[in-house]
Amino acid sequence: QQIQENLNKQLLENLVSFLSRSHSDFQEKTTEWTCKMKFREIPAAALVLGVNVTDHDLTFRGLSDVLQDNITPYVAMLEAKDCPGIKNLMQKLMGQLMNCEIDVDSLEDEDCVQVSQNRVRCSMPSLISWYDSVTKKTDSETPSKKRNSSSRHWQSPPVVVVFKDMESFTTKVLQDFIVISSQHIHELPLVLIFGIATSPMIIHRLLPHSVSSLLCIELFQSLSCKEHLSTIIDKLLLTSQFPFKLGEKVLQVLINIFLYHDFSVQNFIKGFQLCIVEHFYSQPLSVLCCHLVDIKKRVYSLSHDQYENIRRLPSFRRYVEKQESGKQIELLTNDSFLKVETKKLLEDLHVYHENYVRILRCLHVFTSSLPKYPLGKQIRELHCACLENRVWETEEYESSLQLARMLNKTDLVTMLQQCVEILMSSSGKEFDRAVEKLKEFLTQFQNLEAEASQEQDVSISPQKELQKKTDLYHLQKTLLELKESRRSKKLTKFEMLRFEVVDYIDSLVRRYLVPADERTLHEVVYFNGAAVLRGHLNAAPRTALHTALNNPHWYLKNQALRCDGGGISNKAPDICIVYKLHLECGRLINLVDWLEAFSTVVMAAEEPNDAASSDQVDDVIHARFIRAVSELELLGFIKPSKQKTDHVARLTWGGC
Repeated sequence: QQIQENLNKQLLENLVSFLSRSHSDFQEKTTEWTCKMKFREIPAAALVLGVNVTDHDLTFRGLSDVLQDNITPYVAMLEAKDCPGIKNLMQKLMGQLMNCEIDVDSLEDEDCVQVSQNRVRCSMPSLISWYDSVTKKTDSETPSKKRNSSSRHWQSPPVVVVFKDMESFTTKVLQDFIVISSQHIHELPLVLIFGIATSPMIIHRLLPHSVSSLLCIELFQSLSCKEHLSTIIDKLLLTSQFPFKLGEKVLQVLINIFLYHDFSVQNFIKGFQLCIVEHFYSQPLSVLCCHLVDIKKRVYSLSHDQYENIRRLPSFRRYVEKQESGKQIELLTNDSFLKVETKKLLEDLHVYHENYVRILRCLHVFTSSLPKYPLGKQIRELHCACLENRVWETEEYESSLQLARMLNKTDLVTMLQQCVEILMSSSGKEFDRAVEKLKEFLTQFQNLEAEASQEQDVSISPQKELQKKTDLYHLQKTLLELKESRRSKKLTKFEMLRFEVVDYIDSLVRRYLVPADERTLHEVVYFNGAAVLRGHLNAAPRTALHTALNNPHWYLKNQALRCDGGGISNKAPDICIVYKLHLECGRLINLVDWLEAFSTVVMAAEEPNDAASSDQVDDVIHARFIRAVSELELLGFIKPSKQKTDHVARLTWGGC
């Protein structure tokens, strides 16, 4: 929440500034406002938020809070689903401004709202008279109250109307409201804010020129959802502050859903929260994840079963195999010894994460400046590549090194300075030597500038000597010498230094960017259940329906409904019985045969009764069958057939 508030802070400040200017023009009755009033222009903000519609509510809530805290208490949020007509829009608008609940269904034939004990007509004159009354009431308050209120709101505060989803509003509703409002703009300080998901051009597509000319529009652009996501990943995942981590496949699932489905940061965060819940629910040793928050101060104790769980971890077993025989025995048999060793391993894991993040940022400084982005432009792409395998063994990494060896001096110096700042932000002394080495490189680059001018003078001298030779023999001899010198040309000092810099960065990558799954006890903090997460987030409605109808005990948790061998239990819900019977049919299903089969299954465990009661039972079974078939049709498994009136057509085929 703090990250998202900071990301929207600049946007909200710009909107507040816009509203301040609009309000001050009205308040002071300046020439600019008089001009607007003459042309009946309404101040309007076009707020472009992007296609990630699910994230818009958070932005609008923040906007409403900022406006009500600093500018005006009169803010109305309107949605297209609540405003099919101008009457509904006015009802919703006045209801929100007057802080009263409106039952739109009960007001279909009326255009009034109930305020206290009075009924107020939903019209612009009524809104203006209400606004005049509340502002006059504020002006007539005692000086102390007036001073307190003015600290939060201005005198004659504007009325802000926010259209949250402008694309969904009908053209007629918007036109009518804008035209009506423009006729009263000299009496009511109205400001409109249009929430736009696509493009600002939608204003001109929805509104003709005669209506859009009544608006004084200013454009505001929010951060793109990709930048928003990159910041979330950078602040939540690429930090040692929070010990919980996502595995490469899990992170890739969340990013793919974001990029290819909804661009929703909120849904990404919900998926992240789901990973946390799933990890702490399914991993018995996840309690150790909490100890990494303050590993050096926290004292913890584990049960014998938890120590046995540690010994079963694949990473810990690989660690034990590398130890000498005496230590292996202690690790596998002595819980006290294992406790000390576990704390040491957790500290090493914490240090690994701190070092990993800083070297990853340094590598990103280099790779993001390359022309072709072999390892991706965003740091999240580089992070996924490092989690997947040893990044220095990939072709993309080799391509990045080759491109880095061709960078010019200015770019190299800038990158080294950024790397020095990143490594100096470390609290420990792990990178002191690396910082000294990078500073040494920077000093050498500075020394090259003085030497470069001397080398340039030396390289010009053969050219001058070439110009002095006039005879053909000496001219040919000099050209051959120049050609031979170019063939056997050695690397310049700058090129050699550039190779040293790239090789040193490569050595840091090989040392610190080891994949997390090669670290001992990584299972404690890393969630790698990509299949589980995909099952939760990627909906498969047909599979879920088939499971529920074919195996009702799976969801109802009732073992009495379990039926092995493909049989049909008469205790199952009617729709399950009808569904299983329909799976045995072909393209067309005879309703009479289907009813008889259903009756046979239902009556299987009941004893035969007299004729009168059997007729009543048949009627009940018939009604149950009709209801079950109707439900099956509603779910889309069957449809009426025009070929035969007493048949229905089957719509689904194949197994799930």
